[in-house]
Amino acid sequence: MEKFKYAEVKRYVELVANSEISELEISEEGATIRIKKEQGNISGRAAIPAVSYTAAPAPAAVSGAEISAPAASASSRTTEVKAARNIIEVKSPMVGTFYRAPSPEAEPYVQVGDKVKPGQVLCIVEAMKLMNEIECDISGTIADILVENGKPVEFEQVLFTIVRE
Repeated sequence: MEKFKYAEVKRYVELVANSEISELEISEEGATIRIKKEQGNISGRAAIPAVSYTAAPAPAAVSGAEISAPAASASSRTTEVKAARNIIEVKSPMVGTFYRAPSPEAEPYVQVGDKVKPGQVLCIVEAMKLMNEIECDISGTIADILVENGKPVEFEQVLFTIVRE
Protein backbone atom coordinates (compact mmCIF):
# COMPACT_ATOMS: atom_id res chain seq x y z
CA MET A 1 0.00 0.00 0.00
CA GLU A 2 1.36 3.37 -0.94
CA LYS A 3 0.79 6.48 1.15
CA PHE A 4 -0.45 9.79 -0.13
CA LYS A 5 2.27 12.21 -1.18
CA TYR A 6 2.50 15.64 0.44
CA ALA A 7 1.71 17.43 -2.85
CA GLU A 8 -1.48 15.38 -3.28
CA VAL A 9 -2.67 16.09 0.27
CA LYS A 10 -1.89 19.78 -0.12
CA ARG A 11 -3.79 19.92 -3.43
CA TYR A 12 -6.83 18.21 -1.88
CA VAL A 13 -6.80 20.51 1.19
CA GLU A 14 -6.60 23.59 -1.06
CA LEU A 15 -9.43 22.25 -3.22
CA VAL A 16 -11.71 21.92 -0.20
CA ALA A 17 -10.60 25.21 1.37
CA ASN A 18 -11.13 27.23 -1.82
CA SER A 19 -14.43 25.75 -2.98
CA GLU A 20 -18.02 25.13 -1.95
CA ILE A 21 -17.09 21.52 -1.16
CA SER A 22 -17.53 20.79 2.56
CA GLU A 23 -16.06 17.27 2.59
CA LEU A 24 -13.87 15.17 0.29
CA GLU A 25 -12.93 11.50 0.70
CA ILE A 26 -10.48 9.71 -1.60
CA SER A 27 -9.37 6.07 -1.42
CA GLU A 28 -6.34 4.74 -3.27
CA GLU A 29 -4.62 1.37 -2.86
CA GLY A 30 -6.09 0.69 0.57
CA ALA A 31 -5.40 4.16 2.01
CA THR A 32 -8.15 6.72 2.52
CA ILE A 33 -7.92 10.46 3.01
CA ARG A 34 -10.88 12.48 4.25
CA ILE A 35 -10.84 16.27 4.28
CA LYS A 36 -13.70 18.04 5.98
CA LYS A 37 -14.21 21.80 6.16
CA GLU A 38 -15.21 23.05 9.60
CA GLN A 39 -18.65 24.65 9.70
CA GLY A 40 -19.96 27.39 11.98
CA ASN A 41 -16.75 29.38 12.22
CA ILE A 42 -17.42 32.19 14.71
CA SER A 43 -13.97 33.78 14.86
CA GLY A 44 -14.25 35.41 11.43
CA ARG A 45 -11.09 33.61 10.28
CA ALA A 46 -11.09 31.13 7.43
CA ALA A 47 -11.62 27.56 8.60
CA ILE A 48 -8.76 25.14 7.96
CA PRO A 49 -9.98 21.81 6.60
CA ALA A 50 -9.47 18.83 8.88
CA VAL A 51 -7.54 15.96 7.27
CA SER A 52 -7.77 12.34 8.38
CA TYR A 53 -6.05 9.22 7.13
CA THR A 54 -6.88 5.55 7.54
CA ALA A 55 -5.55 2.09 6.64
CA ALA A 56 -1.85 2.66 7.12
CA PRO A 57 0.92 0.80 8.98
CA ALA A 58 1.36 1.33 12.71
CA PRO A 59 3.99 3.93 13.69
CA ALA A 60 7.37 2.92 15.02
CA ALA A 61 8.16 4.32 18.46
CA VAL A 62 11.05 6.74 18.24
CA SER A 63 13.09 7.81 21.23
CA GLY A 64 15.78 10.37 21.73
CA ALA A 65 16.82 13.35 23.72
CA GLU A 66 17.11 15.91 20.98
CA ILE A 67 17.12 19.49 22.20
CA SER A 68 14.63 21.86 20.64
CA ALA A 69 12.84 25.13 21.12
CA PRO A 70 9.08 25.65 20.89
CA ALA A 71 7.96 26.20 17.32
CA ALA A 72 5.55 28.89 16.23
CA SER A 73 2.56 28.48 13.93
CA ALA A 74 2.86 30.05 10.48
CA SER A 75 0.87 30.43 7.28
CA SER A 76 2.00 27.66 4.91
CA ARG A 77 4.07 24.46 4.73
CA THR A 78 5.89 25.61 1.65
CA THR A 79 9.24 27.09 2.49
CA GLU A 80 9.32 30.82 3.07
CA VAL A 81 12.30 33.13 2.90
CA LYS A 82 12.98 35.38 5.86
CA ALA A 83 14.05 38.39 3.81
CA ALA A 84 17.34 39.69 5.21
CA ARG A 85 18.88 36.40 6.38
CA ASN A 86 18.06 33.93 3.56
CA ILE A 87 16.56 31.51 6.11
CA ILE A 88 13.93 29.06 4.87
CA GLU A 89 11.27 27.58 7.17
CA VAL A 90 10.04 24.02 6.62
CA LYS A 91 6.53 23.68 8.05
CA SER A 92 4.37 20.73 8.97
CA PRO A 93 1.71 19.97 6.35
CA MET A 94 -0.56 18.41 8.99
CA VAL A 95 -1.26 17.82 12.65
CA GLY A 96 0.59 14.76 13.92
CA THR A 97 3.62 13.44 15.76
CA PHE A 98 7.15 14.48 14.72
CA TYR A 99 9.82 11.80 14.32
CA ARG A 100 13.44 12.54 13.39
CA ALA A 101 14.26 8.95 12.36
CA PRO A 102 12.47 6.09 10.57
CA SER A 103 12.74 3.82 13.65
CA PRO A 104 13.98 4.00 17.26
CA GLU A 105 17.30 2.34 16.37
CA ALA A 106 17.98 4.42 13.25
CA GLU A 107 20.02 7.59 13.01
CA PRO A 108 18.03 10.83 12.53
CA TYR A 109 17.39 11.82 8.92
CA VAL A 110 19.23 15.15 9.45
CA GLN A 111 21.24 16.97 12.11
CA VAL A 112 21.97 20.68 12.56
CA GLY A 113 24.75 21.57 10.13
CA ASP A 114 23.89 18.84 7.57
CA LYS A 115 23.75 19.78 3.89
CA VAL A 116 20.37 18.97 2.32
CA LYS A 117 19.04 18.87 -1.22
CA PRO A 118 15.58 18.87 -2.84
CA GLY A 119 13.73 15.59 -2.34
CA GLN A 120 15.79 14.57 0.72
CA VAL A 121 13.69 13.29 3.64
CA LEU A 122 13.98 15.55 6.70
CA CYS A 123 11.60 13.81 9.12
CA ILE A 124 8.33 11.92 9.49
CA VAL A 125 5.03 13.35 10.67
CA GLU A 126 2.71 10.53 11.78
CA ALA A 127 -0.97 11.35 11.43
CA MET A 128 -3.73 8.80 12.05
CA LYS A 129 -1.27 5.87 11.85
CA LEU A 130 0.08 7.10 8.49
CA MET A 131 3.81 7.86 8.33
CA ASN A 132 4.32 10.95 6.12
CA GLU A 133 7.87 11.69 5.00
CA ILE A 134 8.55 15.42 4.91
CA GLU A 135 10.99 16.25 2.13
CA CYS A 136 13.25 19.23 1.57
CA ASP A 137 12.34 21.64 -1.26
CA ILE A 138 15.67 23.47 -1.55
CA SER A 139 19.44 23.02 -1.29
CA GLY A 140 20.97 24.35 1.90
CA THR A 141 22.22 23.64 5.40
CA ILE A 142 20.05 22.72 8.40
CA ALA A 143 20.24 25.73 10.72
CA ASP A 144 17.89 24.52 13.45
CA ILE A 145 15.52 21.70 14.35
CA LEU A 146 12.63 23.32 16.20
CA VAL A 147 10.65 20.28 17.40
CA GLU A 148 11.63 17.60 19.90
CA ASN A 149 11.49 14.01 18.69
CA GLY A 150 8.18 12.26 19.43
CA LYS A 151 6.33 15.50 20.19
CA PRO A 152 3.02 16.59 18.64
CA VAL A 153 3.09 19.22 15.89
CA GLU A 154 0.39 21.52 14.58
CA PHE A 155 -0.59 22.25 10.99
CA GLU A 156 1.94 24.76 9.54
CA GLN A 157 4.20 24.63 12.60
CA VAL A 158 7.84 25.37 11.73
CA LEU A 159 9.85 22.14 11.98
CA PHE A 160 13.25 23.19 10.59
CA THR A 161 15.08 26.28 9.44
CA ILE A 162 17.46 25.93 6.52
CA VAL A 163 20.06 28.38 5.23
CA ARG A 164 19.58 28.49 1.46
CA GLU A 165 22.70 27.92 -0.66
